[in-house]
Amino acid sequence: MTEAIQVEHLRYIYPGVDDTPGVAVFEDLSLSIREGSFVAVLGSNGCGKSTLAKHFNSILLPCGGKVYVCGMDTANEDLLLKIRRNVGMVFQNPDNQIVANVVEEDVAFGPENLGIASPEIRRRVDKALKQVDMYEFRDHAPHLLSGGQKQRVAIAGIIAMEPKCIVLDEPTAMLDPKGRREVMDTVIRLNREKNITVVLITHHMDEAAQAQRVIVLHQGQVAADGAPEQVFSQVELLHKIGLAAPDTVELCYALDQSGLAAPLDRLDTESCAQALYELMKA
Repeated sequence: MTEAIQVEHLRYIYPGVDDTPGVAVFEDLSLSIREGSFVAVLGSNGCGKSTLAKHFNSILLPCGGKVYVCGMDTANEDLLLKIRRNVGMVFQNPDNQIVANVVEEDVAFGPENLGIASPEIRRRVDKALKQVDMYEFRDHAPHLLSGGQKQRVAIAGIIAMEPKCIVLDEPTAMLDPKGRREVMDTVIRLNREKNITVVLITHHMDEAAQAQRVIVLHQGQVAADGAPEQVFSQVELLHKIGLAAPDTVELCYALDQSGLAAPLDRLDTESCAQALYELMKA
């Protein structure tokens, strides 16, 4: 597999205001994300999650080091449009990304700005709306949709540009549980069925547990990196940097601390319940 994103010795400092010094977020960060993978990025507030995400399609540029997207240097201005065609961004508030009064017109906005011919735009819009299960709402007004539906329209707008990678920065932060499930189901399906690389920035541990890989950031560095079962079993490390493990792991950790040898790699309710049942039988 090839690398969709490569971060090499990234250094980034937010400029200071007036005479105040700048704020360093990254001093020397390196990581890579494989093409077709689903990666969740976690960390406490201020750890650099959103700053990192904005480097993936040249919203921010490195102060030092390099970021490559599909082999392209994000600091190369001549490649800016091509980079943003390959990496689509979805943010917290879908209302900030919806620009039209009709769903299908909103989804068409991105391809139109890329200069795509009208027949091809029609094909892409229909296809994208079907992929996020919003085709039946194509003639609706976006402001009448639920939060989850709006976010799925925002994702469809990105899909219509046919990127190789989608970066979602806290896409469910403003949604209710139903909306969160809708968005996560859509993201997982796009990754598995369309082989789109997904980078999910989230503070919901249950969402991160659905990824293939979890990266934990702390003070501008990678504190943990691996499969969800590996990362979330490091409960004490997570607690030390101000994070919690999924509820199932926290339960097993509490039992383990009380003297029961409960497993710390059970991320879903069913497998956790089964493990505890077996433990109580023993």
